[in-house]
Amino acid sequence: MPQTTFSVRMDAEVKKQFDDFCDKVGMNTSTAFNMFARAVLRERRLPFDVTTESDLFYSESNLAHLRRGVAALNSGRGVEHDII
Repeated sequence: MPQTTFSVRMDAEVKKQFDDFCDKVGMNTSTAFNMFARAVLRERRLPFDVTTESDLFYSESNLAHLRRGVAALNSGRGVEHDII
């Protein structure tokens, strides 16, 4: 199969960390990107979840914490919060 070149721009520190990771698991970055591309084509989707910060805010653990806080308020107790 003919080969082609694929160029990607990224933060230099991210590239260094990615190169280091690939080296530790015994592959190079070209192999890693080929694996990624093949996974996308095979699964017809990104092989990981893409979320926004609001998705993280509404995660199950945050919602559970919020529900406990509401229950505490409803029972007349105060609520502790990491931000306050």
